[in-house]
Amino acid sequence: MKRLRPTLVTLAVASLALTGCSAPSPAPSTAGSGAPESLAGSSITVYNAQHEELTQAWADAFTKESGVKVVLRNGSDSELGNQIIQEGAASPADVFLTENSPAMSLVDNAKLFAPVDEDTLAQVPDAYKPSTGTWTGIAARSTVLVYNPSLLPETELPTSLLDLQEPEWKGKWAASPSGADFQAIVSALLEEKGTAATETWLAGMKENFSEYKGNSTVMKAVNAGEVPAGVIYHYYWFGDQAGTGENSNNTKLHYFKNEDPGAFVSVSGGGVLKTSKNKAAAQAFLKFITGKAGQGILQTGTSFEYPVGSGVAANPALPALDTLEAPVIDPSTLNSTEVTTLMTAAGLI
Repeated sequence: MKRLRPTLVTLAVASLALTGCSAPSPAPSTAGSGAPESLAGSSITVYNAQHEELTQAWADAFTKESGVKVVLRNGSDSELGNQIIQEGAASPADVFLTENSPAMSLVDNAKLFAPVDEDTLAQVPDAYKPSTGTWTGIAARSTVLVYNPSLLPETELPTSLLDLQEPEWKGKWAASPSGADFQAIVSALLEEKGTAATETWLAGMKENFSEYKGNSTVMKAVNAGEVPAGVIYHYYWFGDQAGTGENSNNTKLHYFKNEDPGAFVSVSGGGVLKTSKNKAAAQAFLKFITGKAGQGILQTGTSFEYPVGSGVAANPALPALDTLEAPVIDPSTLNSTEVTTLMTAAGLI
């Protein structure tokens, strides 16, 4: 489903199904995190599928400022999303954080999110949050093609992600199909091009690609010359470059741009569970991580994801989001269930 382009960035305005519940009264705010002083000494449990180091930094800073203890339960997008659904009303989770939006939609479609407080939503541009206010974006990441110039000259780079299904790309690219990252990219392809085109592309992928487990492993393989190129998210490369560069120095990044499915920008999400036993503290945590302090931690940290809230700019090493020419896709339409079915039928997972 195509959407109108936002004025600030080329990313989708999410529009999720209404939960049918009324918004809670916003908790009183203090300067800084917005956490009520009365919350000091309380505790929340965060089901965390985001980078553990990033979320731990968020949790530590929030606790220092608010006095609220944050307990993290770490896992993957799909693992924790399905766990929340299975637990239902008995879930101990107060907050759910993801790397990609399909897991947010999974929980939201089960009507398990409470509305996000208005003052939190006000911190995040419309391009990064659903119009219903059932969850909000907390970070973003861009799809890229990492390639080895000694094996794949710039003049031979694909112009579209769809090119990778063609016979001339047999044995020339790699991916990690079992991961939520790649499945989110396929979700964008499905939304943009439909079921038939996605089935065709997945069949071509099966014939052409080399399978690795994990985006960092894909990048290492390209760097080592095992395969000319690979589809990953941008931050793996920038993170390695910020260190020794030993797993990326022989590679470059290709941005597809032109609203191609290969230019997909995935929104990481955060939401408060309806069943939270401490909604005020949970809402305060979500406000903190989307505020200047929380997004500043993202900007200066080692995850190299894009900040999306409170006007905080990206790490200077990254190209600006509004230069990526990403396709305009509503994150709430990214169907993880259908993608899993299609990828299983194609023999990819």
